[in-house]
Amino acid sequence: MKKYFSLVLFAHSIFAMPFALIGFFLGVTTTSNPFNWYILALVILCMVFARNAAMAFNRYLDRNIDAKNPRTVMRDIPAGKVSASEALTFVIVNCILFVIATAFINPLCLYLSPIALFVVLFYSYTKRFTALCHLVLGLGLALAPIGAYIAVTGAFNIVPLFYSFAVLFWVSGFDIIYALQDESFDRQENLHSIPAALGIKNALRLSVVLHVFSAICVILPLFFAEFSWVYYIGILFFCAMLTYQHLLVKPTDISKVDRAFATTNGFASVIFALCFLIDAFLRTHTI
Repeated sequence: MKKYFSLVLFAHSIFAMPFALIGFFLGVTTTSNPFNWYILALVILCMVFARNAAMAFNRYLDRNIDAKNPRTVMRDIPAGKVSASEALTFVIVNCILFVIATAFINPLCLYLSPIALFVVLFYSYTKRFTALCHLVLGLGLALAPIGAYIAVTGAFNIVPLFYSFAVLFWVSGFDIIYALQDESFDRQENLHSIPAALGIKNALRLSVVLHVFSAICVILPLFFAEFSWVYYIGILFFCAMLTYQHLLVKPTDISKVDRAFATTNGFASVIFALCFLIDAFLRTHTI
């Protein structure tokens, strides 16, 4: 199990999982649907299975590319820690478990499960033909809040979609920053990315634009639902973390990419989600 957790970088679930919890509790606190531990557990399992499948498939598909890249040569498959067949088996098992878990939630989640799997798996192919691969990755993680909301309610709503778009723009923006490390390698191997297509300076500018859109999307729910002062703190912190990572990474110095990518964005998602949950608790108990 330890080697598989290493293969899928389980810690990276911290990016989308908090937004899945936002979608879940949004469904509980803004509709007549009651809180259900069983559904919450299934939502968390779906998140884990989908993330496992997506990350392991990316490692499987990119195993030859990773072996050529000095930054990734020590990843599990090129380093021989996990075989390609083991990784693919792990992907298939997690895909099956994901679909089974959705079947126990509600029919709509089950019907949508193949689409969700297609999106999160398709991302691994996109760097071979489009620089918009970062947006596809963002789209995959953006399914978390709306998917969790549907798990609770069995229906769509505009407010969880705002959080999905926030994730889409947020993840796309910080994935561009992360891809700065491979700008030269991507060009050499004819791989597609925003940094390889636009250069570091313009890539960072586009990342800023995407993060501005993300900030707008976490503000928009204020016009469609009631929130307390705690949610405003969450917005301020989230926006501060978006700003901070752009202060860390500059066109002339990308040495702090890892801090900007993992630490800053991890804090952004967790603290923002905590503020949302505290806000929901205060509002529901005040009422």
